[in-house]
Amino acid sequence: MTQAFDWQGEVGRKWARLHALTDRAFSGLTQHLLERLERLPGKAVLDIGCGAGELSLALARQRPQAEVRGVDISADLVGAAAHRASGRANVSFAQADAAWWSPGPFRPDLLVSRHGVMFFADPVAAFAHLREVAAPGASLLFSCFRDRRLNPWASELAAILPPEFAAPSDPVAPGPFAFAEDARVFAILAGAGWQGIRFEPVDFTYVVGVGADPVGDAVAFLSSIGPAAAAIEAMRGTPAEPVFHQRLLSWLENHAAPGMIALPAAAWIVTARRE
Repeated sequence: MTQAFDWQGEVGRKWARLHALTDRAFSGLTQHLLERLERLPGKAVLDIGCGAGELSLALARQRPQAEVRGVDISADLVGAAAHRASGRANVSFAQADAAWWSPGPFRPDLLVSRHGVMFFADPVAAFAHLREVAAPGASLLFSCFRDRRLNPWASELAAILPPEFAAPSDPVAPGPFAFAEDARVFAILAGAGWQGIRFEPVDFTYVVGVGADPVGDAVAFLSSIGPAAAAIEAMRGTPAEPVFHQRLLSWLENHAAPGMIALPAAAWIVTARRE
């Protein structure tokens, strides 16, 4: 389970420091999102859980007449996003919990998120709040992971962890796979008052390693980012560490291609609207 204080602490700091690698990992999904967002109007855009700002910045470039605001609970990620904005006038970032964020006179008519909505402690209340601050007729579009078993970058990695370091699995706890079940997400959004709820399954490649030594690059990435990072950190210096490290190398080598390790990933793109 990933909670708010995790993102406000070391998790947020790591994601901010390694934002180029997380953007690389999600590059295929980002392209899917941008293609679908081209079909939706919006001149006041809210990016929920904006992270280091890749999607916000891409939308600001695509919509120079729009005002784009990114909101994230991590001060480190907001700082990284603001630094990347390089003075672009139509995008800004704020540290806030989107579940309670007060936009003032800004009324978003397009609400977006790249995997930033699965961490709400009370998702029905959070999406009800977002609906309240949205403009009438606003569109909502976000991505979230589908079933863990369709994401071998997570499920296969978890399978090679020593059992004593594997985190207990609660399918509805805040975390990467909290929105994997479409029926649950439908109930959350409907309960929050959103309408026209639709799910589109998309597949993409999750890039974990590149370069002359993609295996080494992937080891460094997975040890810092993702659901296994905490377990890998916890086993450092223990007898389990060298055994796991060898398993990890073998697993990555089995997936390696020249200059790259890219693993299958499966997501939902969810759309809804505020009547």
